[in-house]
Amino acid sequence: MSFKMATTKNVAGIGAKQDAEKSASSTESQNWPSPIISAAKAFILKGTDSAETARKVHRGKDPKAIERANLLNVSKLIIKELIDSSLSHGRMLDDDHAPLQQFFVVLEHVLRHGLKPKKGLLRDRRDFWCVLEMVEKYAPDASEITTSVREMPNIKTPLGRARAWLRLAVMQKKLSDYFRLLIDNKDGVLSDFYEPGAMMIEDEGVVIAGMLVGLNVIDCTICIKEEDLDQPIGVIDFSLYLKDGRQNNTTSDMESSNGTSKMATILDQKNYLEELNRHLNATVTNLQQKMETMQTTNALMKEDLAIAKNQIVVLQEEISALRIERDTFIEENKKQLELVKQDIEAERTTYQTSRQGLDNMYVESKKKLEEETHCRLDVERELELQIGMKQEMEMALRLLEKDIHEKQDSIITLRQQLEDIKTINLQMYSKLQSCEGSVKHKTEMVAKLEEKTNQLVNTLKEMEKKTALETDLKIEREWRASLQRNLEQEKEKVTQIQIEQQQYKSMGKEYEELKKYHKSLQVQCEEQEKALAELGSHLSESKLKMEDLREANMAIREAQWASDRDATNCKQCDRPFSVARRKHHCRNCGDIFCNECSDNKMPHPSSSKPVRVCDICHSVLLQRYSASAN
Repeated sequence: MSFKMATTKNVAGIGAKQDAEKSASSTESQNWPSPIISAAKAFILKGTDSAETARKVHRGKDPKAIERANLLNVSKLIIKELIDSSLSHGRMLDDDHAPLQQFFVVLEHVLRHGLKPKKGLLRDRRDFWCVLEMVEKYAPDASEITTSVREMPNIKTPLGRARAWLRLAVMQKKLSDYFRLLIDNKDGVLSDFYEPGAMMIEDEGVVIAGMLVGLNVIDCTICIKEEDLDQPIGVIDFSLYLKDGRQNNTTSDMESSNGTSKMATILDQKNYLEELNRHLNATVTNLQQKMETMQTTNALMKEDLAIAKNQIVVLQEEISALRIERDTFIEENKKQLELVKQDIEAERTTYQTSRQGLDNMYVESKKKLEEETHCRLDVERELELQIGMKQEMEMALRLLEKDIHEKQDSIITLRQQLEDIKTINLQMYSKLQSCEGSVKHKTEMVAKLEEKTNQLVNTLKEMEKKTALETDLKIEREWRASLQRNLEQEKEKVTQIQIEQQQYKSMGKEYEELKKYHKSLQVQCEEQEKALAELGSHLSESKLKMEDLREANMAIREAQWASDRDATNCKQCDRPFSVARRKHHCRNCGDIFCNECSDNKMPHPSSSKPVRVCDICHSVLLQRYSASAN
């Protein structure tokens, strides 16, 4: 049956139907709740007015007015039938419900009535999608519906988008509000899209907007994705509404009695759902507060971790500084030992030269004096070097004392070793003082020898003067006497040289003792180096343990125990789980794997026994344990 309602038969039939329903609605209104009764009364009053206007228009023979009256009456019947069916069934309506389908068909005819055509290439198009798009200018909430409709891939035509928009608005119970916005702004919006005499511009549009308020009591679920909305406009089935008046009178009483009880159940369900919604909102707020507290605790833990990392870096810098100081101290000790060796070798060479000089006796006495002067200069230089070494040792000891005072709390063992080194240095200083005393004695002996040689030279000059005046006999006698004196003096010198030789032997013994002491110092240095190496190994082990603890802590924080319900496939091989392929949790990362991907066992800080881990965690733990073992 095509949509042509410009005949008098349809108008008369609809009017008779309206009169019959008026008497039935009077009995039903006694049992319905107040909102539905008021809406039904408005429908009836407006329906009678529309019927009278339809008769007047029929007499005037205005086809647009007749079409508006027919659409108004049909929409009233369909909306009433839709509300009655929802109350009688007492459940949510789906897209297979016949009155709901007829309602959308009538609503499409209402929106298409008097719509200005859009000229295309082949034919004129009349779609009201552009009218519905204007709603989001006045109602920002409607933008969600329009954007979701535009993003639907299965809808390709503007008519399909308009149908999807109407269905979403009905499910959200906002169709009456959007329709009211269009009617209120008809001068600025609808006049551009509709011709004069269209139903949306005339008074019938206001009546339909009022009737749509009654649809807010209906709950419906419509599957838009599975429905083909790009089909042409449907046809209104009048056979569902053109029935005998007697049947309507008999069934109306039964429906009214059933409607009251079902309406009460629907209201109870609505109150229950509202209370459930309140409880859910309360739980959501509690969960949000818990999430905020967890975020704050997480931030504090991150700050503590950063502080610990900074402390580790500072300790590493202190350890490196101590190692550098140790190396410098060892190098200074080596330099001092080398200088002592050079001094001893110089003394040995001087001793050999003095020994050779004693063999030449008197003839080479002047040469010996020169050599003694050179030796004295060398000894003075050596003394200056020893004094500088002593000052350097004192400075090094002061620096070491300062470092020891600063780091007494952290390195007690090193302080004891440094105190031992101090005692050794004091012993070396005392021995150096004894060597200085021996050197002073040698210098005094050299000065005495120089004085004696000067006296001998003076006596020789005097003897030469005397020999020039005296006779040859006196010269011979005096010469013999002088020779005897010289021989005695030389004998005395030989005895003195022998004494000095004995002193040199004693110095050689002292040199051997110094060698032994040097060897003991080397052994102590090696022991100290070994102790420092052991300390370094302990420090590296402590660092590795700290890293292991940090990684274990991070793994415990980041690991989340996966639920068995969510896991359907193995995370590594992506094979589905079944009765033969069972689920196994990894005790390190918390994910679920099959038996083949998690048949490894490794020790873990969370358990005293080896636990099951996946292949990835197995390789990571192996690398960690191998690094800690090395």
